[in-house]
Amino acid sequence: MSAALQHHDAIPFPNTNKQTMDGQTLWKRYQDNLCKCPGLGISLDISRITFGPNFFNEMKPAIDKAYDAMARLESGEIANPDEGRMVGHYWLRAPGLAPTDEIADAIRTSLKDITEFAKAVHSKEIIPPDAGKFTDLLLIGIGGSALGPQLVADCLGTKRDKLKVHFIDNTDPDGVERVLTGLGARLKSTLAVVISKSGGTPEPRNGMLLAKAAFAAKGLDFAKQAVAVTGDGSNLDIIAEKEGWIKRFAMWDWVGGRTSVMSAVGLLPAALQGLDIQAFLDGAEKMDSLTRLNKTAKNPAALLALMWHHATNGKGDKDMVVLPYKDRLLLLSRYLQQLVMESLGKEHDLDGKIVHQGIAVYGNKGSTDQHAYVQQLRDGLNNFFANFIVVLQDTTRPGRTAPLEVEDGVTPGDYLNGFWQGTRTALYESGRDSVTITADKLDARTLGAFIALYERAVGFYATLVNVNAYHQPGVEAGKKAAAAVLDIQHKAVAHLKSQPGRALDPGEIAQAIGEPEQAESIHHILEHLASNKRGIVRARGKFKAAG
Repeated sequence: MSAALQHHDAIPFPNTNKQTMDGQTLWKRYQDNLCKCPGLGISLDISRITFGPNFFNEMKPAIDKAYDAMARLESGEIANPDEGRMVGHYWLRAPGLAPTDEIADAIRTSLKDITEFAKAVHSKEIIPPDAGKFTDLLLIGIGGSALGPQLVADCLGTKRDKLKVHFIDNTDPDGVERVLTGLGARLKSTLAVVISKSGGTPEPRNGMLLAKAAFAAKGLDFAKQAVAVTGDGSNLDIIAEKEGWIKRFAMWDWVGGRTSVMSAVGLLPAALQGLDIQAFLDGAEKMDSLTRLNKTAKNPAALLALMWHHATNGKGDKDMVVLPYKDRLLLLSRYLQQLVMESLGKEHDLDGKIVHQGIAVYGNKGSTDQHAYVQQLRDGLNNFFANFIVVLQDTTRPGRTAPLEVEDGVTPGDYLNGFWQGTRTALYESGRDSVTITADKLDARTLGAFIALYERAVGFYATLVNVNAYHQPGVEAGKKAAAAVLDIQHKAVAHLKSQPGRALDPGEIAQAIGEPEQAESIHHILEHLASNKRGIVRARGKFKAAG
């Protein structure tokens, strides 16, 4: 057994459903398996994953292959064959690693432009036409173009933020209305950031159109208060240039949406909010450097990927439950849902075989989970492994005072610490696997490191199970299916309007428009239109055009 791997396998778990190690043995296993991240104040504890005495040696060829694949990815190898593009989110925090000077210069220029633009907004050099300064930020996006910025804003935001951030991240009219109505009179001092790589994604496009209408209703020129983050020459880029928006920031085809938070997608709103984006990038760059090590015992991302592999049998047999014991990390489980599930949820492997790979992710925050689903986690179906995330420092407030004691010598933070340990122990005693990531404190640097850790763990795991983490054919299929529904809607409505006063059932309409397989879809379409008084009415189980 190699020295680099030996200490991991010094104390294997017994081959039973119930772990029965005593406290001293567990303490030694913890010490032998703890991976510390120098310079970041972060550690990874894998001691409660039940790997056996030969696991790391058995997995060495596979993880070595993952190291090689990651090195080729970072060097600029084409990683997304569907689109023929590289995948370069690692270059965003280390431009010097980019495969061309052109890409490196683009990254540096973008960061400079973001920093200078935010400074100009904060100093009132850039102001809205009808107010003395910008007070609010409205971000319009979907998926990675919203989840990343939402996580950063909620995790790091304070009452001292330069701009208050709001999100439109869906095409739900009621949800959009709630956001716009909530802004109210402050719409005149709101800076809108519209994010869409292609400019044709329906959700941000629709959100933009509804926001434009809301601005116009108050006599405001949306273009004079709008910024675009988009691909060069995209539909959104063309609109922003034609209408004279304040500024446009680049999205590059080599950055995927779920890994875009350290591009203008995430850095621009964070900078406008007043957050320390350089510390955010520095944390990620430092974690990247640690997770490039080919010594598995010292590489937290490789260890994390291997633990996922062991816990799920390399087949996604178990779900990943994310349990951050920090309110500010509430949205981390949502962020990781996209990062992990969109990257790993694949029907085919790299050899074209049908494998149906993936790891389902869900989560809540501690100790809220104590009163929600821990009962099932401990005593129900053993179909998960837990990711505990612990922050030692109780508050992020600068110059914090001594915490209030709720009992003699006990603070609320002590209770929180006790709850995560108690939950881990309860799961351990019931034979449920878990890993624990601990950070000294939570700040921009730590959050950047967390994101980088999970990004690389996903990349390593994808190689371990032989799938491509950097394309998403299922998402594209869903978009095409949605477009097909809208096409059927146009045909169905047109047919009803051509038969004034006549009530037809969905089957009749489907036959008439040449879509005999779509009767059910037509039923749902017409029900929706009728419920919203959109020119269609119900007539005894049938539908007709309104008179």
